[in-house]
Amino acid sequence: MSGPTTLVLWRHGVTDWNEKNMFQGRADIPLNDAGLAQAARVAPTLAGMRPDAVYCSPMVRARRTAQAVLDLMGQEAHIDERLAEIDVGTWVGRDLREVSAMDAQAAEAIASGRDYRRSPTGETMTEVGERVGRCLRQVAAEHDGQTVLVVSHGGAIRMGVVNLMGWTYEASLGLGGVANCAWSRVILRRQRWRLDVYNCGAVAG
Repeated sequence: MSGPTTLVLWRHGVTDWNEKNMFQGRADIPLNDAGLAQAARVAPTLAGMRPDAVYCSPMVRARRTAQAVLDLMGQEAHIDERLAEIDVGTWVGRDLREVSAMDAQAAEAIASGRDYRRSPTGETMTEVGERVGRCLRQVAAEHDGQTVLVVSHGGAIRMGVVNLMGWTYEASLGLGGVANCAWSRVILRRQRWRLDVYNCGAVAG
């Protein structure tokens, strides 16, 4: 019988849009200098966990963050579209105040702590969790008994964890957001998932 399977979930470093609290969604915004420095400082810790494989969102801010670890390990990342950030549709480039002013239903849902669709053409956080959860389960099945580093986005990581645990969006609010360049860890043992570490190791830019 193999040992536990460990997934280390790492959020990308900070971007200019993160610092302005703007919805990035699928906009391919790069790391800024502070984000690059964050990734360089956290990478040795994650490389020290000796991951057997690295999976990454296709977005440039995630790929550049992952590269800081890959350079230390001499590996290449598996790119998986399911690890991309939430699709916010027409809200790209707007901040929460702008969105609340133009979408009364979203504003009410935010105030009441309910999930909501990010613009008429975007995703809900629950949908993101289902997408990311499917990816994480497949990665775990393909790397049974191994440690895998997964580089993704704040909302995607939080809701992926929530999906694995069988929790709801409302329950996820108690976790809080994932800080830029922070990592979390989930462990699969005897077909049961356990959240071992959440939002650890974030560093200032």
